[in-house]
Amino acid sequence: MKQYDLTIIGTGPGGYVAAIKAAQLGLNVAVIEKESIGGVCLNWGCIPTKALLNSAKVYKNFKQAKDYGIDVEKDAFSVNFANMMKRKNKIVKKLTGGVSYLFKKNKVDVYDGKAVVKDNHTINVGDDTLKTKKLIIATGASPFVPPIDGLKDGLTSGYVVTSKGILDLKDQPKNLVIIGGGVIGIEFATIFATLGTKVTILEREKDILLGVDQEIKDMFKKTLKKAKIKFEVNATVNKVSKDNITYEQDGETKTLDADKILLSAGMKPNMDGLENLDLELENGFIKTDTLLKTNIEDVYAIGDVNGKYMLAHVASKEGITAVEDIHGEAIPVDYSKVPSGIYTFPEIAQIGLTEEEAKKEGIDYKVSTFPLSANGKALAENQTIGMVKMLASKPYNEIIGVHILSDSATELISEAVLGMNLETTAADIANAIHPHPTLSEMLHETAHGILDKPIHI
Repeated sequence: MKQYDLTIIGTGPGGYVAAIKAAQLGLNVAVIEKESIGGVCLNWGCIPTKALLNSAKVYKNFKQAKDYGIDVEKDAFSVNFANMMKRKNKIVKKLTGGVSYLFKKNKVDVYDGKAVVKDNHTINVGDDTLKTKKLIIATGASPFVPPIDGLKDGLTSGYVVTSKGILDLKDQPKNLVIIGGGVIGIEFATIFATLGTKVTILEREKDILLGVDQEIKDMFKKTLKKAKIKFEVNATVNKVSKDNITYEQDGETKTLDADKILLSAGMKPNMDGLENLDLELENGFIKTDTLLKTNIEDVYAIGDVNGKYMLAHVASKEGITAVEDIHGEAIPVDYSKVPSGIYTFPEIAQIGLTEEEAKKEGIDYKVSTFPLSANGKALAENQTIGMVKMLASKPYNEIIGVHILSDSATELISEAVLGMNLETTAADIANAIHPHPTLSEMLHETAHGILDKPIHI
């Protein structure tokens, strides 16, 4: 029986970051992983999807070469789906191998297998029993399978896939129907539609991408239509079969052809093996406070399993916070300043309140927008659709929300992340000299718009 200061179940971006941080602080650490080091993010989520998105973007740029003054014959290039997948796998292997190396260098013990928690200080992994002073649950989440006729059979047979299964396809589908209009569904729609697949998104809610600022979303939906991505809202899927999918919309039953169906209808926490802990749940996920403590003494829960934000960077922050609390002192996680990104063409990134949320909370605010079409760098890069939107509270013009629709939006948002964490005002951003020509100048312009008017419109 081995003794540890800290045991972590799961090695995703929450679990592996927590393990490395704990080892750096001098704790004796073990991690348990039943699948692959790196969790969903490195193996079947963030990294592989971005690799495929980049391949799709290169193909898109080839198709638009004439817009840049470059003559490229249409038949001179084509999609090699198998090689795209090989490239994706190579990147994943390099990164997961890097995490394994970091475990070794930091002297973190790795146990392969399913963790069965006996109590808050005892875990079984196969024939091994681990005793631990502290426990961090970082088991993540899995796709939710709604009770739709034929769906389970489809998953078994392979004509229905989850976000994990679609990353292992051998052939590019001709007709792809996506159940769910959230971030995952929209990103895969972008990949496959760019490569020439006919894509339809079915969303049961009244709109796609719930939680995205409406003005940004309305502009983004124009880019979906331009990319020939069809999306149907208020659409309830009734039945799935090998060649088609049936759904109800506005009282009418409709059928779509599909040689592949992607299930992207939400996530459920991975709780298998945790049954002996009487964990308090909230909306089905493990309830935690801002230090990631659960209701069980010495037990923490980080990442998707607590359901707060299903984002890799949040899981990593939570992992560090939990470890620092275990070590003796930690700063609570501020969930009001979490950035998020959607890796589409163009990208969407945001932090803070949307305009709809600001109105709902009764905040007296100002709003400023600046279009990509007025930015020199954007025009040089052939970007015409997009904008930056900034919200600031009165009377001091403190930034309370920033929303970006643009290429590199997920990079641009970091200025707003730092600014909001420092309680920056619009004047602070407007007074800071921004380099020219850059896309970041749009943040400068929107800040001027909060104070008076943007310079270049």
